[in-house]
Amino acid sequence: MDAITEDPKTEAPIAPATEAVDLAAEFAETGLSEVFEELDRDLVGLAPVKKRLREIAALLLVDRARARFGLEAASPTLHMSFTGNPGTGKTTVALRMAEILHRLGYVRKGHLVTVTRDDLVGQYIGHTAPKTKEILKRAMGGVLFIDEAYYLYRPENERDYGQEAIEILLQVMENQRDDLVVILAGYADRMERFFHANPGFRSRVAHHIDFPDYSEEELNAIGGRILGAMNYVMSPKAEEAFARYISLRKEQPHFANGRSIRNALDRARLRQANRLFTAGRPVTAQDLRTLEAEDILASRVFSGGIDSYPPIGGTHP
Repeated sequence: MDAITEDPKTEAPIAPATEAVDLAAEFAETGLSEVFEELDRDLVGLAPVKKRLREIAALLLVDRARARFGLEAASPTLHMSFTGNPGTGKTTVALRMAEILHRLGYVRKGHLVTVTRDDLVGQYIGHTAPKTKEILKRAMGGVLFIDEAYYLYRPENERDYGQEAIEILLQVMENQRDDLVVILAGYADRMERFFHANPGFRSRVAHHIDFPDYSEEELNAIGGRILGAMNYVMSPKAEEAFARYISLRKEQPHFANGRSIRNALDRARLRQANRLFTAGRPVTAQDLRTLEAEDILASRVFSGGIDSYPPIGGTHP
């Protein structure tokens, strides 16, 4: 049997060359299988995104196995960019990414801190640095998710303090990358301009992941999951109406994928509640849990408008 030696630099035990590591067993032991099962359960579709996450997890798992054999390599750069339209699951994936990194030992805590420009940038001289540093302190040991990161950079405003926040972030992303992973998120075209204007970010971001829009079938499945979680169902005619709704709403401005579907179902529930309340008869459990076609078809989308809540004290124009 080969003797276990020590790395002369780290004094860490080095496994003998004849020992083998079962990567599939390691994957299971770290609980990564559960993380990816939860990801599949939480998010419909997004096959390319889930595939990329598995690739990153495999890289880190192999990197960890290499260390056990004394195969030195520089610590991987784990800062990321998530690009895509609203409602495509970027925040949910960031949460799972934090969990993956924690289970593999790349971050100490595995928590996610989500911020926007307003959380980082101050409104007067001397305000930005303490705000940014406080957020970074909260995020240490985990993942910092900066939504709509391009708003940090506003070159048209000479008195804007976003550049100060950017410089602090860049320094921490480089010097403390073993204790913090930063994910920058936003629309693809705006993120590209942001990286072009701030090459320091591009050089520090190793993983660029694009989140595609959902198909109509996937949006329908998302709606079914949302309703199921709230103990609602649709009648067959309501299902037909909702499929038409998705087709129409998807082509309108300000469509936010899964977020728009959730909002649409909230409005359908509002209409159902008013329908039942004004029906003037006792209601059954089945009545209470079933959305009918009229609850969907009352949407302004079917008349060319954009679905939204009516103003308090009035109706839609």
